[in-house]
This record gives sequence, C-alpha cells and structure tokens, in this order.
Amino acid sequence: MEKATIKTTGSNGRYLYAVVPGSQERVYGCLGINGGNVYTIAAKDVAAVVSDVPHQKIRPERRHFAAHQAVLKRVMLDGDLLPMSFGIISQGPKAVRAILSRNNKSVQQQLKRISGKAEMGIKVTWDVPNIFEYFIDVNRELREARNKLVQPNYLPTQQEKIEIGRMFEEILNLERERHTKQVERVMSKRCSEIKRSKCRTEIEVMNLSCLVDRTLLSDFEAGVLEAASHFDDSFAFDFNGPWAPHNFVDLEIDV
Repeated sequence: MEKATIKTTGSNGRYLYAVVPGSQERVYGCLGINGGNVYTIAAKDVAAVVSDVPHQKIRPERRHFAAHQAVLKRVMLDGDLLPMSFGIISQGPKAVRAILSRNNKSVQQQLKRISGKAEMGIKVTWDVPNIFEYFIDVNRELREARNKLVQPNYLPTQQEKIEIGRMFEEILNLERERHTKQVERVMSKRCSEIKRSKCRTEIEVMNLSCLVDRTLLSDFEAGVLEAASHFDDSFAFDFNGPWAPHNFVDLEIDV
C-alpha cells in the first residue's frame, strides 16, 4: 500500500468501490476509473474506498468495469472488503462519511459475515455436441416420445412438438437439480455458504458461487476435483476466483 498525499478536487464526486474495516488512511494508487487516485475516506471504524470523478454519472463501458474490478482486486490483497455495485457516486468526503455512519450497523454485520473469506465460482456444463440428442440417448421416455414423431409417414401436430419440447425442458431441469445437489454435498464441507445462479444456456448444468475461507482455497480446489470425479466425460467442470464476495453481500447502501 502506498503512503502518499491524497489530492482531491472539491467539486468532484466520489466514486465508491468498496467498504473496508478500519479507520486508517490508505492510498492505493492511480487504479481507478479514468486513472483516478484510489484512497479511503473513514468514518468511525470503517472506510470507503473511493476515487474522484468529475461527473455525477459513469457510463457502463468496458474500461470502467475493468477499472472497478482492478480496484477490488488490489484492495483484496490487504484483506476483507464489501464490494459496491458499479456506478455508485457520492457528492464528496462529507457525504461519504454520512453514508458510512448511516449504514454502520449493516456494514459491520456484512463484514463479519465475509471476514477472512473470498468468493469462488464453479461452473459445470454438458460437454456434448447436441444437448437434445444427448438426452434422447440417456432418457428412455424422451427417446420414445421423439421416435413416435419421426416414424415414417407420420406428421406430428404442433401440439405434439410443443409437448416434446416441454418434456425436454422438464427433464433438463430435473437433471440440473440432481447434479447440483450432488456437487453441493461435496462442496458444502469446504464452503461457508453456497449460492446458485440461474443457468443462461441449455448446456449449463449449474453456476455456483461459494464463500470460502481464504486459507482453504487449495482445499476448495481439491473439492472441485472430488466432485468432478463422480461425473463422466459428458460434463466439463470449471472453477474461478478468488473474487470479491459480490454474491454474499446483502447491503442496501442508503446514499
């Protein structure tokens, strides 16, 4: 962490990246949005990680998202943090301190929840050429229903096509649930909390966010390998992190 003089412009807003424990002054360098100097503004026993911004609205551009994430990554090196959502701007130091004071109780509760921990992600997909044909092969009920529709000289109705699509969707979700529970049983021993995120494509089996003790990340990785060993080559496992614990911070900041 740098020890430098904090130079600010009174007319600027303050962009909020995170809240960290402690009241000491900290300076992280010119990592912020538009190359802004990143530093802390403290109130009582917590501090906001901020940088000066000349405008009261930051466009959701890739470079701004990248700067936001770069700041969180740097701050994580020093310990715990509560990441803020992209785009939160306060009027100035006085307003930032007022925000911290108003939200002190909830901030302390959330800091306790994530103390010493980081977020890790697990993503599992079906690694098959065609997900529908895969389920035709492995599910007899779906296979028999499909075979009825493709028999010679048979013209399926629109309702029959809709029904087989509904059947496929139901089987897909049942299999997702079964496989997700299987992975959660293995990983629950290695995670403080696990949260599910919605699958975005048909080939996704699960997207899990895991709150993990930072001293046990190698144990988490071993757990992923153990979970993967229960699946065949039709599945692909991937894990990522450590990240700031976005999915485990339930903090409604009153700006």
